[in-house]
Parts: sequence; C-alpha cells; structure tokens
Amino acid sequence: MRMIFMGTPDFAVPSLKALVRVGHLPIAVITQPDRPRGRGKHFQPTPIKAAALAMDLPVWQPATLKEPGLVDRMRTCQPEVIVVVAYGKILPPAVLGLPPRGCINVHASLLPRYRGAAPIHRAVMEGTLETGITTMYMDRGMDTGDMILQRPLAIRPDDTVGDVHDHLAGLGADLLVETLDLLARGEAPRLPQKNQQSTYAPPLTRDDEMIRWDRPAREIINQIRGMNPWPGARTNWGERVLKIWHAELGGQVPAGVMPGEVLKASIDRGLLVATGEESIWLTEVQVQGGRPLPAADFLRGRPIPPGTILS
Repeated sequence: MRMIFMGTPDFAVPSLKALVRVGHLPIAVITQPDRPRGRGKHFQPTPIKAAALAMDLPVWQPATLKEPGLVDRMRTCQPEVIVVVAYGKILPPAVLGLPPRGCINVHASLLPRYRGAAPIHRAVMEGTLETGITTMYMDRGMDTGDMILQRPLAIRPDDTVGDVHDHLAGLGADLLVETLDLLARGEAPRLPQKNQQSTYAPPLTRDDEMIRWDRPAREIINQIRGMNPWPGARTNWGERVLKIWHAELGGQVPAGVMPGEVLKASIDRGLLVATGEESIWLTEVQVQGGRPLPAADFLRGRPIPPGTILS
C-alpha cells in the first residue's frame, strides 16, 4: 500500500523501523520541525527524522499541518493510508479525509481508557496494573475512532514510565504491522469504542511533578515511577529543588510527625520521609544543578538531619 508515515518522538521509531523491515516503505515521513534541545539549546532532529534519514526515506517537516500547499503535496503522493504514531498535533479534516483506507493511529493504551496526550504517564501514576496498545481509525475526536486491534501489557509494581514506554513502543510496532496486513487484505475490523467507559489522560503540568507529602505513600511512589525518566517528580528542600527518581515503601509513621518530615537519613538506605499514610524511603535523588545519585551517595556530601521538612 502507498503510505505516508507521521510521527515525532522515540516512541514512533520502532513502528517506522518495523514497517520498513517488512517492506511497507513510506512514500514520505512527516515529522515536526527541529527544535532546540539540551543545555546548549542546539537545534536537533526529531527521533523520527533521524531514523528516517538513516533509512534513506524522504522527510517533510511542515511548521503546521495547515501550511499552504501541504495537503496538495500529500494528495500528489496518492497515499492509500496515513499511519500516525505520536505525531504530536491534531490532524485537520483535510488530512483525515485524504487517504481512501483512512488514517491509522497507534495509541498507547487500551482504549477507551486513557484517551489523550499522556496515556503512559497517567497509567503508571495511577497505579494501573495493565495497559496496552490500540490501533484505530482516526476521526475528528480525541482518540475516539473505531478500534482495529488491541494488545495488553502488564505493568509491574516497580516499572517506571520509561520501562512501560519502551515495552509499548515495541508492542505498538508489532501490532501496526499486523494491522496494515489486515487492512491490505480488506480484513481490518471496525470496533466502536464504548464511550461510557472512557477516561482522559491530559498533558502533564508542573503541578503533576510536585510531590504532595500528605498523600498516601503508595500514591507518591506511583507518582515518582510515573515521572521517571521524564520529567521527574520534585519536592522543595529549603530553597533548592530536589528531584526524586526512585522510592520504596517504609513503615508506619510515629504520632505527631508532619507529612514531608525526614524521619531518618541512612547512608545504607537513603532518606525515610513521612507521608499522609506510612513512610517511604527515597533511594535515588538529584539536587538542582546536580546529577542523579543513589541517596546514600547523596547524603555523604549533603547531610539532611531528621526533622527536615520537604515541601
């Protein structure tokens, strides 16, 4: 089938590589413009652009999908299908209606749960035990189109969002190949979503990163897992920001202790901190301007006495 591929971040790279590996070569790969990244703020290609160029695929980088002439240029390619994997922008009606076999999306959840921009983060942050991949026909709604295939993925108690992201990226690539094979044979199903069972996964905000110590210990640990390796859960240590990358359940909290109060600082275990219910050990931390360290190493150079309040 004649195909245009649209994607931007690392999550989309396994899907593009899988399509090329089985002979589904895109006519064009559309990705977002290069943007400044890193401390030096140098312009860098998107992960999809770098992967596409390494495979000698033509890359387009429109500033916007409403850019004059873009839809006509896409129409000239006569795509039968447009594959979208984490492109990062809503497709306008003119693009959605272009290919006769539709626009096919790889979404990182078991729809209709976790529609929206941050399905992997939200699933881990909420302590969900299972997520997965859905391939679907795109429509004008936010992840509301008819489903084609789904595959589940168990989330282990110690999985970070990075772990789940990588597993889902590979699972999505496999399911996309299977979906396109069905589509080519005219056997791809259309399974309407049960809208009454839908949940929403909104984009992350700065508030999502801040730890509220009055919450239960398990919820805080899930938040930390759901922010690792990006963007990082954080707390205030005096006037400095402390990012927390890993934590484990502690035990009961003594009476009269404030949430966020450091109960113990151990070079063997890390920082034991009170929460709204029970305590947690902070085992990997990063002070603003520093690098992530095991909490034991961190404490050797920066003592944090019991009674210190993290906020």
